Amino acid sequence: MADHQRQRIHPVVVEAPPPPTTPLVPPGSSRSEKGILLQHSHAMPPIIPLPPKKRSRSCFCRCLCWTLFLIFLLFILIAAIATTIYFVFKPKLPDYSVDTLRINDLRLNFDMSLYAKFEVRITATNPNKKIGIYYEKDGRMSVWYTNTELCQGSLPEFYQGHQNRTVLNLSLSGQVQAGSTIMAAIQQQQQTGRIPLDLKVKAPVAIKLGMLKLRKVKVLGECQLLVDSLSSNNLISIKASNCKFRMKP
Repeated sequence: MADHQRQRIHPVVVEAPPPPTTPLVPPGSSRSEKGILLQHSHAMPPIIPLPPKKRSRSCFCRCLCWTLFLIFLLFILIAAIATTIYFVFKPKLPDYSVDTLRINDLRLNFDMSLYAKFEVRITATNPNKKIGIYYEKDGRMSVWYTNTELCQGSLPEFYQGHQNRTVLNLSLSGQVQAGSTIMAAIQQQQQTGRIPLDLKVKAPVAIKLGMLKLRKVKVLGECQLLVDSLSSNNLISIKASNCKFRMKP
């Protein structure tokens, strides 16, 4: 009875799977014809730069346009102010004339230098109706003969009002080396009674417009004179005079 209760155990045969027909290779590799395992490198794709943002470019263009517009507007404003000042004040250059010229001394020293001392009277005229002129320090006048400065002196500081005429008496002195050559040329031309002289003026001035005093500018002038003589202690006769003046910032 016990034998019949025992169950028979029959062995089960498990068949192995057939071998693969193709050799196994890791992903990303292959085998050559000779069976050599080849590894394939995966190259990174090229990095393409992104185009700049349109918003920043448009902002820059907008700022540039506004800057150019403001500069143009500033030029228009300056031109309008200058035009208004010109038509309201009608500025004119001051005028100068040489009234008299006296030679106090003109001689050769023992070292053959030429010493000269002149007395000059000039008239400065301000023709403007609404503009005053401040003559500042460091103004200078000089007398020249054939590109050689004979003497020089300082201009006084003063204020010249509207349509004012001011007479200035100036004392000029100087000394020139190698004066024998210059003295000989002066004596030779003195025989003809026509000696050319140049009076040069450099005057720093400030313009007053109403209650406003503008920045300093320079008045540069030159008077070409033709005199009859350069004898000492003698009032010289001015035969011709041609004066030109201009302003320089």
